[in-house]
Amino acid sequence: MTFSLPHAWVWDFWTAVDKDTVHLFYLHAPKSLNDPELRHRNASIGHATSTDCITWTDHGTVLEHGPSDAPDASATWTGSVIQDDAGLWRMYYTGSQFPDVSARLNQQTILMAASPDLHHWTKNPQTLLEADPTWYETLADQTWHEQAWRDPWLVPDPAGNGWHMLITARARHVPPGTDPRDRAVIGHAHSADLTTWTARPPLSAPGAGFAHLEVLQLVRVDDREFLVFSCDGAHLAGAYTGQAGGIWGIPIPPAEDLFGPAAVSLEAAYRITGEELYAGRLVQTPSGPVLLGFENLSTEGEFIGQLSDPIPLRLNGSGQLVAAKP
Repeated sequence: MTFSLPHAWVWDFWTAVDKDTVHLFYLHAPKSLNDPELRHRNASIGHATSTDCITWTDHGTVLEHGPSDAPDASATWTGSVIQDDAGLWRMYYTGSQFPDVSARLNQQTILMAASPDLHHWTKNPQTLLEADPTWYETLADQTWHEQAWRDPWLVPDPAGNGWHMLITARARHVPPGTDPRDRAVIGHAHSADLTTWTARPPLSAPGAGFAHLEVLQLVRVDDREFLVFSCDGAHLAGAYTGQAGGIWGIPIPPAEDLFGPAAVSLEAAYRITGEELYAGRLVQTPSGPVLLGFENLSTEGEFIGQLSDPIPLRLNGSGQLVAAKP
């Protein structure tokens, strides 16, 4: 049984596992808007739980947009959840501001809320992370319709030196002759205390064929690491222009230092699914890793807006993470 809401579209999501329960946090917006494109500037974060990633109990909205002068004045967007050493749950999410109700321009900022139980959340104004124009494109550059700085995914430092954040971002500068749309990079920030964050140089280089790398996730399957992200065909660039998009994977070579400048090569990216699914997340279950995504477009090209059932994953002979055959 897919997770869906009769009154709302559901799309990007992330999970946290506490004992035997999977906690799902999802973006939703009312279908009464009529136009699914309007969902982005009307998104709130909802919460549901499951023990099998198939049957879900919905708990309603847990985070909504802030006041008119807040970094999340328009909408609350995609994030991730971790539990700190004191047992506090922290949700890092994207705050979105659309300064003009009739334009696509929007400013994105990474924010944080905290919870003792994954059900009740309080925004923490001490955490506010913006794109650093030293490395990252901003609205002031007037080269894109948004300041891409969203979808934070947290990774503990392997040596115990705090935490790293992977971010959907775009490079401010590209090499001469590069498609100007081809600016997608893996944004990077670091924190020693999970509250104050500092932007660092991107973990990948632009010019790899992507206008954005959405909902990044670093996962481990059978002692192999993979980076999973999403990019639709409309946002493929450079050599990939005109091809189909979907959910993508990148194998991470053993012992590779992920957290240095341009450490990740996007040239190894391959598609795990087509555009029928999007914003894929890997979830570890007792029976093995599964992929969840939101059901994106129907065969008629109409937006669906509900979550898929879990898709089992495996490694193929080339060491790629792929959907297991039924």
